Amino acid sequence: MAVTAAQGSAVIIIPGLRDPVEAHWQTLLERELPRVHAVPAMGRTDLDCQRRVQAIEEVIGKLAGPVLMVAHSGGCITVAHWAQITASAHKVRGCLLATPADLECPLPEGYPPMDLLRAGGWLPVPKERLPFRTLVAASRNDPLGSFDRIRTLAGNWGSDFEDLGEVGHLNPASGFGPWPQALSLLERLEESAPP
Repeated sequence: MAVTAAQGSAVIIIPGLRDPVEAHWQTLLERELPRVHAVPAMGRTDLDCQRRVQAIEEVIGKLAGPVLMVAHSGGCITVAHWAQITASAHKVRGCLLATPADLECPLPEGYPPMDLLRAGGWLPVPKERLPFRTLVAASRNDPLGSFDRIRTLAGNWGSDFEDLGEVGHLNPASGFGPWPQALSLLERLEESAPP
């Protein structure tokens, strides 16, 4: 696949607030790419945001050379927190931020309430421009974030924006499974990154 061959970038997978899921597109993508490293899925019980930020730092710290990141849902918010404190941002050629969760609005039943997210250090969500190229891929019917609010967040982050149409939360409950478009979006990030 061209995304890792063109510039030799490794890929880091950053899951959201979920347990390991075999059928999730990020898990399937991890099996497909040759130079891929995954931040462990930590579930919805331990909501320590800094622990997840540190997990990204540990993975990227072991890698030499450029990296691409692929974050989903709450993982997108983890990346925004990580970008505020890391000295490793220069390694990132680009980051795909797929269906970011809007943690500043109440989430559906089964997801953490806002008081626990606040206590875990997730709030407020960072809205500063991210220090590397990013592409936000948003759903028009995502139960975890309205399209307009996610488009505004993408603007705050300085991200390119991809309208995915109605794909729910881009998870197995929404019918994903495989998400082949992730590869083409990663290729776009790789090809448009500065040398």
